[in-house]
Amino acid sequence: MSELLKTEICGIKMNTPILAASGTFGFGEEYENFVDLQRLGGVMVKCITLKPRSGNEGIRIAETPMGMLNSIGLENPGVEKFLSEILPRIKKYNMNVIVNISGSSVEDYGELAKLLNVDGVAALELNISCPNVKDGGIIFGTDPKAAFEVTAEAKKNTDKPVIVKLSPNVTDITEIALAAESAGADCLSLINTLMGMQINIETFKPTLGNITGGLSGSAIKPVAVRMVYQVARAVKIPIIGMGGIRTCADAAEFFLAGASAVAVGTANFADPNIMMKIIADLEKYLQRHKLNNIAELVGKVK
Repeated sequence: MSELLKTEICGIKMNTPILAASGTFGFGEEYENFVDLQRLGGVMVKCITLKPRSGNEGIRIAETPMGMLNSIGLENPGVEKFLSEILPRIKKYNMNVIVNISGSSVEDYGELAKLLNVDGVAALELNISCPNVKDGGIIFGTDPKAAFEVTAEAKKNTDKPVIVKLSPNVTDITEIALAAESAGADCLSLINTLMGMQINIETFKPTLGNITGGLSGSAIKPVAVRMVYQVARAVKIPIIGMGGIRTCADAAEFFLAGASAVAVGTANFADPNIMMKIIADLEKYLQRHKLNNIAELVGKVK
């Protein structure tokens, strides 16, 4: 393992600063034939909820010219099955397992955090791009007070580092970032998908069964880089950048903007080996610029 790429984020030792983004990489085991899982900084596994979810009906994925729209609806087996069957299975890979969690109330996040405070889980990532049903459907990630409450509740119920995943569907993302930081977040990850829509011009109907979906892929990268840049200047905690990364050059932009690590998502669907290529190219990039460690690149935009 290269010393150039080794890093540590909120106490988690990582062989490289390249992670797999939640929802695009299953539970890691699905990619074992394509990726050396131990070389990744971690795998942000598929979102887990208290109860199993079957997800949205109808068409759930649609391609766009520079990415994809998805409306999966958080389909997952539920926390009980994850703990009893999946976690024991994926422990053998010796990778950092970061569990993405989602709830429909502040209490849900606290309960999930408590249940997942177990050996084999490296950290929790809070998906706050979800509606709080107890508060009239307000999205946790678009309201500073709600973001603070859900972060504080998770922190109260776990010893694990808590990473808060920020939604880009806001006017000022730094406001949400500061609320999460003040509630005790150990790290931030951004950005989640942008809300989008596609219409079939022959049927006159929306392509997706849920009408709208999350836009990811190359199209959102400039937005993501801008938001990481803004948040990095507002908070003191580390940032995991994501949104449209498919090359070493893309990753380098995020590091320069202020991210301490990056996560690759949609690109995994096009090339299951893409993260291994990014890792190899990133090592060459650091050598070319005579940098001794990835940390020397973080936030160095002039």
